[in-house]
Amino acid sequence: MKNSERLSGILLHPTSLPSPYGIGDLGDAAYRFVDFLKKAGQHLWQILPLTHTGYGDSPYQSFSAYAGQPLLISPAHLVELGLLSAADLADVPPCRPETVDYGAVIPWKQSIYEKAYAHFMDASPRLLPLYTEYLDFIQEEQDWLDDYALFMACKSANDGVSWLDWEDKYRMPTPVFKEKLRSTLKEQIGFYQFLQFIFYKEWLALKDYANSRGVKIIGDIPIFVSMDSADVWANQRLFQLDTKGYPLKVAGVPPDYFSATGQLWGNPLYDWEAHEKEGFSWWISRIQHQLKSLDILRIDHFRGFESYWSIPYGEKTAINGKWVPAPGYELFRAIQKALGDDLPIIAEDLGIITPEVDALRREFRFPGMKVLQFAFDNMGENDYLPYRFTTPDCVCYTGTHDNDTTLGWYRTLSSDCQRRIRRYTRRTDDETRIGRELIAAALGSIAGYVIFPLQDVLGYDSSARMNTPGTASGNWSWRFTEGSLRDELAFALREDTILYGRYHMSAQQTDNKPDTNDELLKEHEAEADAENQLTNLEADIENPLTDLETVAENSLTDLETVAEDQLTDLETVAENPLAAKNHVRTGGPNR
Repeated sequence: MKNSERLSGILLHPTSLPSPYGIGDLGDAAYRFVDFLKKAGQHLWQILPLTHTGYGDSPYQSFSAYAGQPLLISPAHLVELGLLSAADLADVPPCRPETVDYGAVIPWKQSIYEKAYAHFMDASPRLLPLYTEYLDFIQEEQDWLDDYALFMACKSANDGVSWLDWEDKYRMPTPVFKEKLRSTLKEQIGFYQFLQFIFYKEWLALKDYANSRGVKIIGDIPIFVSMDSADVWANQRLFQLDTKGYPLKVAGVPPDYFSATGQLWGNPLYDWEAHEKEGFSWWISRIQHQLKSLDILRIDHFRGFESYWSIPYGEKTAINGKWVPAPGYELFRAIQKALGDDLPIIAEDLGIITPEVDALRREFRFPGMKVLQFAFDNMGENDYLPYRFTTPDCVCYTGTHDNDTTLGWYRTLSSDCQRRIRRYTRRTDDETRIGRELIAAALGSIAGYVIFPLQDVLGYDSSARMNTPGTASGNWSWRFTEGSLRDELAFALREDTILYGRYHMSAQQTDNKPDTNDELLKEHEAEADAENQLTNLEADIENPLTDLETVAENSLTDLETVAEDQLTDLETVAENPLAAKNHVRTGGPNR
């Protein structure tokens, strides 16, 4: 993939969107975020893997490489479809707007999804068009959906434990037993098929909306799949497993910047010989499926396609592993032959990168990554510094989902390193601006694409960090709150984007397209001024209306008070005429 135009965008996983249902979803807030991207002049939205998460709620540990995350389904959309009522959503558990409580959200969403499925299956005539769509979906996606739905149904039947702990007949089912399971678990299988239908219906509608607003979606897949997944359970021949289905070797990385003992991921390793014998068909199918749902695909841990860190199963850390060659050239040639030469793939080439890994990436023209948080330890020979970028075929990040926020990172640095950053960006000592300053440095680089986490746009500290590698808890839960995406923030970001030549007109705008960045900036300033004037005008209109409403309310209150007093006097006359007469003599008005 060659970055033929300069684009920029924001990294934000949908779970981090605002929502009254405890976790971000694909509902209205997602569409508002797309609108913000457009207003801010951004053309890219990068997300994390969209897959159905398993242990630890990590998007990089999923029950399937294909299945979408059911937690992202919008409860409000289920009401719109007629599958739930508003009353069904009344018992949403209490939640903090700035974080996700998976322990509360998961069982609640499971319960409303079961209600929705029951309504879906009640054969109501009004749901017939939706049911027809559902039947088409399960037919079109059966190559992966059948195994996934059966796997999840079997997990439910086995109390949710890993398939490695199932009885032999479930762990290594014969074709005959599989067919028996499909019959006995028909209802549960249908439920998981239904969830995937709804998820992809919502996701593809959102993607279409983003594309119509000039925004491309960058997705993400990990190189490896989870041990406890439909992928491994249904394709045991393609992984390094023993005859009982247990792993022989597992994946990870050696000690590095993030961890002194390395990272023990625990994913089963591929049996690459088996993949080659099948023409890499499993991988071709996986990439093809992802590119139906995404515009651009980032592959996490790209270096594992050149050689991977193999750790004996049962090790407590990743230290005692070794590098083993992988058939990266053969794999990507097979994918190219099946899907086309110019694959829209970004290679995550961070960590221990050898000349061999770099050669593999260059061979297939996959842009690599440049992360500015890695740029300032040694400014002399650091290839992450923007001035040292040698080609636009790269993606520049201020930070990734695995990094601290830029402000949080900056606060951990030595005073000397902080000074180097301030000198490089030519900025003042205001540390709260460091995220925006590095965004500007990235935008001004020659990198074809620039991506920055929303946390850096908002200037948030470490409390907004998405993930800390090597830790098992407290990750993937950050959310931004409603009202954070202000118009003035969008206009400021768009101004920088225009200034550095990354703003592109939509097709509808090209007839009157300004010729230079200066003209674009003038147009932007005029639009921003118009927006501000509109806001002020609305306030001017609103204030008199509020005053009139206040006067009217006060007058009505006075009239009600007078009426009440008069009524009291009348009641008094009726009850005691003599007392009323004396009252008139002593307290009544003079005539």
